[in-house]
Amino acid sequence: MFDKIDSNNDTYVTAAELLVWMKFVHGRFVSEAVDKQMAMTDKNRDHTVSWEEYYNHTYSHLIDEEAFYDVPDKERYRQMMKRDERRFKQADKDGDLICTREEFTAFLHPEEFDYMRDIVVTETIEDIDKNGDMLVDVNEYLADMYTPENDEPEPEWVKTERLQFSDHRDLNKDGKLDRSEIAHWIHPHEYDHTDLEAKHLVYESDKDRDEKLTKKEILDNWNMFVGSQATNYGEDLTRRGMMNF
Repeated sequence: MFDKIDSNNDTYVTAAELLVWMKFVHGRFVSEAVDKQMAMTDKNRDHTVSWEEYYNHTYSHLIDEEAFYDVPDKERYRQMMKRDERRFKQADKDGDLICTREEFTAFLHPEEFDYMRDIVVTETIEDIDKNGDMLVDVNEYLADMYTPENDEPEPEWVKTERLQFSDHRDLNKDGKLDRSEIAHWIHPHEYDHTDLEAKHLVYESDKDRDEKLTKKEILDNWNMFVGSQATNYGEDLTRRGMMNF
């Protein structure tokens, strides 16, 4: 994998090379996930997915009440179906309830498309907002990441997140995150998450501080790379045909 990342074959990996590689790995992951879903849902093999095809494949148990009378949590599935339908319609640009491959990609991975950002914000609020006021207070924010057990003291990272909320998330300092603040949180304009991760990997592994990594420096810090996008969180290390990428 090192030799694939080292695009200029100078036996070093830079943050720029690592960034290109990580974006490639992520793009391949998204593409393969979409291909897999389309193979399962595109029943007429016309290279598109209609809402009817997706609905029948994913929520067929909601159609035949008699055959699936004993399905648990049926109401939860109905709510998931409504949420999927809303996202499907947002992804479907021309409103014909048929998604091209690109539109289906936007449906499955809305975070990858600018025109889907509003729906991502809405779904984030729905997931975290427990009292239904369409705002996220600090307790709701923390509850999404941490559930205290018994009377254990609050971990340091939770205290750090509490400060993050007040100092950096809550921009107008009213104690709650509104839509614009949540959008700024999950879609920050000032930095690229992948770029930051690439630079962090280099910084943590670059023992001689020459701003580039040797193969030994990467192997010496292998555990950090296994837990990163660079190896698709370890999955690519056991992937067949790795050298054909």
